[in-house]
Amino acid sequence: MNEEALNTSLRKFLKEVGVTSQREIEKTIREAIADGRLKGSETLSAKVVLTVDKIGLIHTIDGMVELQ
Repeated sequence: MNEEALNTSLRKFLKEVGVTSQREIEKTIREAIADGRLKGSETLSAKVVLTVDKIGLIHTIDGMVELQ
């Protein structure tokens, strides 16, 4: 295994996950506020489930997203 290739590939993947996830969360929160599902002062629970099927990895990350 090439450690440098693994590290570079993982960083690229995680950057894409982070950027895409933030964009989608922000867009959906704005839509929910606009249509009245949220007031804009809530704290939202969030969960990410990371899976890599071939190696049997299932890792769950729970967190909170504060709107105010």
